[in-house]
Amino acid sequence: MDPLALKTALGAGLLSFPVTPFGKDGSFNRAAYSDHVSWLSSFEASVLFAAGGTGEFFSLAPDEIPAIVSAAKAAAGNTPIVAGCGYGTRIAVQIAQSAEKAGADGILLLPHYLIDAPQDGMFQHVKSVCDAVSIGVMVYNRDNSILTAETLARLCDACPNLVGFKDGSGDIGLVRKITATMGERLTYLGGMPTAELFADAYLGAGVTTYSSAVFNFVPALAQNFYKALRAGDTATTNKLLIDFFYPFMNIRNRQKGYAVSAIKAGVRLLGFDAGSVRPPLTDLSEQEVAMLDDLIRPYRP
Repeated sequence: MDPLALKTALGAGLLSFPVTPFGKDGSFNRAAYSDHVSWLSSFEASVLFAAGGTGEFFSLAPDEIPAIVSAAKAAAGNTPIVAGCGYGTRIAVQIAQSAEKAGADGILLLPHYLIDAPQDGMFQHVKSVCDAVSIGVMVYNRDNSILTAETLARLCDACPNLVGFKDGSGDIGLVRKITATMGERLTYLGGMPTAELFADAYLGAGVTTYSSAVFNFVPALAQNFYKALRAGDTATTNKLLIDFFYPFMNIRNRQKGYAVSAIKAGVRLLGFDAGSVRPPLTDLSEQEVAMLDDLIRPYRP
């Protein structure tokens, strides 16, 4: 996909990150993944992200990613597929190139591994990935990888295929400076865990879309929230926050890593063979799964 076409698609509606199913032996379960991605693609997500954060990118070997991208492309119909990418620069370049070869329409560059880095180093890191592929690239501000507005402006000048900025830092002041500085040069994505909890604040800062993790198992609910948000229907968004998203947050917050584990549990509750999360994450307890089952019952497709 042409980078500018991907930029338009990213801003055209709700986004989501399918979970990555694993079999009993811990390997990628392509058949289960294909079933789930095919189902999700019927609920009008504008872009799906393969092997992203909710897809346990951090637990995947780099050589597993092309097969996941290929499976997503085959199952998603006309829905564009963006591949997760990350780690150090050399590994990130290899992942980006292998994902492009596997058919990815774009790359989401997740935070680099472990250490903090100066702005000049992060500039070179992002530029190296952008230079290595012809498809569109998005950067993700989160944790130890925080680009300033000034560095992002340099990258926009140097990298024509840099088309998106995703924020999971929660620093609304920085986000607003970035959206004001770059304007329409980029598409802006909200990326806080359970993004619906922050969607109103991000919309006010110029971020018009976000990636919905719960779309994995309650896609109609996720779309209803997104459409109400964009329509300014606060009565609907407030009701859904109180009835679903805040109770879901309470389950998510019971253990570290449940922002992913709870999503995978929800997918299993809908009958998809998603398998367990890989270590170092852990699955929900039976009691917590029952709590989640009670919560999603009114919203099942």
